[in-house]
Amino acid sequence: MSFTGDTIEDIILAQDLRGVSELRPFLPEDFCHQAAQYILDNPGNVAIITGFYILTAGQPETDGPPGAIAIGDALQALGRQVSYVTDRSTAPLLQDGLEGRAEVVEFPIADNAASRQAAAELIDRIQPALLISIERCGRTKGDIYLNMLSRDITDYTARLDYLFELGIPSVGIGDGGNEIGMGNLAEQIPPVDRLPDDPAITQVDKLIIASVSNWGGYGLVAALSRLVGRNLLPPVDADTRRIRQMVDRGAVDGGSGLNRYYVDNFTLEQNGVVLSRLHELAAAGIE
Repeated sequence: MSFTGDTIEDIILAQDLRGVSELRPFLPEDFCHQAAQYILDNPGNVAIITGFYILTAGQPETDGPPGAIAIGDALQALGRQVSYVTDRSTAPLLQDGLEGRAEVVEFPIADNAASRQAAAELIDRIQPALLISIERCGRTKGDIYLNMLSRDITDYTARLDYLFELGIPSVGIGDGGNEIGMGNLAEQIPPVDRLPDDPAITQVDKLIIASVSNWGGYGLVAALSRLVGRNLLPPVDADTRRIRQMVDRGAVDGGSGLNRYYVDNFTLEQNGVVLSRLHELAAAGIE
């Protein structure tokens, strides 16, 4: 795998298969650093939102939960209390991957009114100072949830967008234009050929884009590592094992819909190369 630059943002946008890198000019040059600093500037409990249902397989995908856990582990190492929020398809993956290290909240798939009430009740209970979404489908202006093929997955998707409408500081990570946070670029997404004509509209305070959302999560952790002077990234072998375990639990490659050891059409070896390069950058930035 080749890289065309030596910044965190260069690494996580390498091997772009969808055209998401065409959105880079509309974000700050150091968007990972800015998101990481924003996290440090908003201390307190953190809720991490993830999970994307793959319609053709009837299963969640491998992109999202591994990156979510990488972020959560990093924040817990910094003394933050972390909760994970998802819906019924992804909850088992997180519960197995975390082995009780943090709470996993299964948010209901319900109508608008019930979902808004559930969102308010959850925020009241866990009191997050910050929300982080990674690879989580966001609703369109038509109030439905669409996958990358523009197929409706509303019946399988909890309305977690409502958490982001309650005035809580937020970070979003996406790779395709239909995720929570990509509403920041809703006008810029449709002109890109391979991105949705009807993108997600939910906005966040700080947005990270990446070729694979997991890579965006790793990039965020690499930036955090440089800011705090401590490498918080997961070891490559541990991350590889985590993805394998999720596939064994039923997760599928979001690029193909197949139950195989891939993430968005990238092999675990290719994934490991990206994570290894981020380890190098994180180490280089730590005195």
